[in-house]
Amino acid sequence: MNNLRRKTLAAASAVTLGAGLAVTGGLAPAAAAGPETSYLVLAPQGATTGKAAARVAAADGTVVAAYDQIGVLVARSTNPDFAARVAGAGVESVASTAGLGTALDEGETVEVSAAQAADATGDPTKEPLYGQQWDMDMIHVPQAHAVTTGRPDVVVGVLDSGISSTHPDLATQIAKDKSTSCVGGVTDTTEAAWNPTNSDHGTHVAGTIAAAINGVGVTGVAPGVKVAAVKVVNDDGYIFPEAAVCGFLWAADHGMRLTNNSYYIDPWELNCRNDARQRPVWQAVQRAIRYSQSKGVLNVASAGNSNYDLAHKITDTGSPNNGTPEDRENLTNACLDLPAEAPGVVTVAAVGPTGAKSYYSSYGQGVIDVTAPGGDTRFRTQGARSTSTDGILSTTFNTVTRTNGWGYKQGTSMSGPHATGVAALALSAHPGMTPGQLSSFLERTATAQPCLVGVYNPVPLIPTGPNAYDATCSGGARNGFYGAGVVDAYTAVK
Repeated sequence: MNNLRRKTLAAASAVTLGAGLAVTGGLAPAAAAGPETSYLVLAPQGATTGKAAARVAAADGTVVAAYDQIGVLVARSTNPDFAARVAGAGVESVASTAGLGTALDEGETVEVSAAQAADATGDPTKEPLYGQQWDMDMIHVPQAHAVTTGRPDVVVGVLDSGISSTHPDLATQIAKDKSTSCVGGVTDTTEAAWNPTNSDHGTHVAGTIAAAINGVGVTGVAPGVKVAAVKVVNDDGYIFPEAAVCGFLWAADHGMRLTNNSYYIDPWELNCRNDARQRPVWQAVQRAIRYSQSKGVLNVASAGNSNYDLAHKITDTGSPNNGTPEDRENLTNACLDLPAEAPGVVTVAAVGPTGAKSYYSSYGQGVIDVTAPGGDTRFRTQGARSTSTDGILSTTFNTVTRTNGWGYKQGTSMSGPHATGVAALALSAHPGMTPGQLSSFLERTATAQPCLVGVYNPVPLIPTGPNAYDATCSGGARNGFYGAGVVDAYTAVK
């Protein structure tokens, strides 16, 4: 499994699981100190974290974040035997998150120069660069904006690499009072903390959702709503499970109605609940997602960029990514792509300018809920070379020069925020929907896309070489490539 979402948020090494040993009497003497390591410590479902916190302290650990809402602690310790020593009464499971980060590697970004931006001749009633936003016309954003551009009380949490608070298309769009860094599983609400450090991925995503109509640059799908930066990517470019858990809970407890998630959690692209190494991560993330849903949050996630059939998981031979890959065969549906396949999460695939499935987009009958523009710079038609402008144009931030701009990216990381933006418009036009109602509404208002659009099989999407592969669409009006269809902003607000 390969390609672009791995080139947006790729994976790292394996989980080290605590031994789960029962402890009687006193704890053994502390071992010699090792490197400080972070752990997820889970209390039994529905239990308080008091006993777990006491065991953390007794095992030479420190609780750095307590998520009592879901019975999860983030702890740190230099004791190499911490996982074994903390296990016992009051602790359901424990996992080290050392090496568990998912690396942020976005691949190529094609920037629009300042001169090009100044000379752009897009529709002046919209934005100067709007003429290059083919994606907005595809999902009927201009027609939707005639009804509503969105309500400012609808806040979208962008769980990502941070948002540039100085970008001219975003400065007025950010709910600063609801923004935070969740790096390390601990919140930091200072503005510097939630601004981008080494990636503009979150800035690009935020622009697709809510870039302002202000006569500058581009427009977002829902420029009337607000976005909140929920930074989950650390300074080294990694996202760790504790940061994602923190992000879901922060959004839930700060009045956000939607979150956008363009990453996967764990060093394994497929996280198997029946694998003892991975189960604690699954449990913690699932608890966080369920809690956010109970608070009225709909979570939207990218399907992935591996051109992988998520409905037929057989093998995963490319994980973990930063070590020696293991050949995991005969996998079952107990193995999921998180958070995209968590129950209740809207899973979004990608299409290019022709409406065909993007060459990289993962798919799967019964897994993909909807699809949206994500760009496709490889094939405009079968065998024909495309250009960078067949990607998605949005806001950028150069982390070297620390300057704002606009540029093209592609991936399901880009299709996700289109769906999120449409959901934000729908909530603005039809307030009061629960997450389940909104998810269903997003599907019912999508434009059905038959399998005949974008069936590349038997022509390989990558024609030759060791990475050549095909993709086969299955299903009828609702199918494995497009789910219920391409999201439609106008239909959602009518």
